[in-house]
Amino acid sequence: MDGNTLYYGDNLDILRRYVNDETVDLIYLDPPFNSNATYNVLFAEHDGTKAAAQIKAFEDTWTWDQVAAKAYQDTVEAGGRVSQVLQGLRAFLGENDMLAYLAMMAPRLVELRRVLKPAGSIYLHCDPTASHYLKMLMDAVFGAGSFRNEVIWHYRKWPSGKYAFQRNHDTLLFYSRSDSRSRVFNQLFMERAPSTLKRFGKAKIISGYDDKGRRVPSQVANEESGGVRMDDVWDIGRVPPIKRLFPTEKPDALLDRIINASSNEGDTVLDPFCGCGTTIVAAEKLGRRWIGIDITYLAITLIKHRLRDSSGDDVRNIYSVIGEPVSLPDAGELAAENPYQFQWWALGLVGARPVEQKKGADKGIDGRLYFHDEAKGGKTKQIIFSVKAGHAGVAHIRDLRGVVERENAEIGVLITMEEPTKPMRSEAATVGFYDSPWGSRHPRLQILTIRELLEGKGVDYPPSRGNVTFKKAPRAKEHRPHHGILIDPIE
Repeated sequence: MDGNTLYYGDNLDILRRYVNDETVDLIYLDPPFNSNATYNVLFAEHDGTKAAAQIKAFEDTWTWDQVAAKAYQDTVEAGGRVSQVLQGLRAFLGENDMLAYLAMMAPRLVELRRVLKPAGSIYLHCDPTASHYLKMLMDAVFGAGSFRNEVIWHYRKWPSGKYAFQRNHDTLLFYSRSDSRSRVFNQLFMERAPSTLKRFGKAKIISGYDDKGRRVPSQVANEESGGVRMDDVWDIGRVPPIKRLFPTEKPDALLDRIINASSNEGDTVLDPFCGCGTTIVAAEKLGRRWIGIDITYLAITLIKHRLRDSSGDDVRNIYSVIGEPVSLPDAGELAAENPYQFQWWALGLVGARPVEQKKGADKGIDGRLYFHDEAKGGKTKQIIFSVKAGHAGVAHIRDLRGVVERENAEIGVLITMEEPTKPMRSEAATVGFYDSPWGSRHPRLQILTIRELLEGKGVDYPPSRGNVTFKKAPRAKEHRPHHGILIDPIE
């Protein structure tokens, strides 16, 4: 492992194969909770509304099956405190979905401790559904003495339910690799209470006791205070649903606070469930190195777009992606193993948005790409994509032509593993050209092979004011060392 890296694959396999012992300074993980929810990735429609067609990103469902049973057995046979805790949880919970969740998390937590530096810290993000069980696992893996805080992230949302208090918080279990005082922790501060500000202003307050143990009146020094040491209840607003790039997306301010508190510039931050990449974007903005792992190409594509939007086009030169196909045999293997992942990966090569597979209006459409080639405020144009992992023929060209005409799209593109036949190219040529208002001509129906895409060829469409297919992430503000209110780190 060297430099900033995105990994595609199962994080347990990636950690064991690529990440060396004691090489990571800070870990933040937000694993899927055992909430039995199916999540969808939201995309921006060209008119700014939510996409009518959404893509299922992952199923937040854990089932006690052979895979979970094997994960449980492997962890138990490894022995130690984690084995004892899992056996106790099995006796208490039985063989159910919650145990499956914990059995899959246990070996991952063991690996995360292995890669964490002695001075490093880990923040496990969870909710009340499983936080008490996860804390038992964290105590077993890191040691109860390495527990630092249970941080409560408090937020507001529309009320629901009337037979219990409103559930408006998540939990961050904060542990260090060791109890050593050499661990990195940069003290953060928050504003003083209004009553304290009224009495003392922002001056440093000096308090103490006399030689008889009696408290002496507080005094103020001639220097300004940084505020009150930050407590473990954080009021940070959630990402509004209309602005979310991912259903479980966390606010930038939350990750900024964690990264500032428990790492220094140049340190390495790891997110083994990196989703839409909030941790990655925050780490890049704050001058940290980073490692992100996710099990869907859809997430990897989304992170690439967020990094580009946040840090500019040159950001692509400062990180690598491992696990993506880099050759035709690799692509063929992916197509055979998982056609949907192949489709998402192929669409990611051209910057297109996948479309959920369903009958009806979107039938025959695998992806869309929106662009502008008119003056500001002009019509948004679209490109329709069809991806074929297997055999493709003239019939697929004709089908795509029909879809392009039905959708009033400017261009249609067939992405195929196989080289197109001469009749396919001839059929595509009969569709003619799209004439841009800017005076350029572009084939209305195009065929791109995976070989061509891997060699760098792209879709032939007008130079525009930008690909507006994905929701645009905010541009990162100029980074200044120790973003926020900090004092010198404890080292």
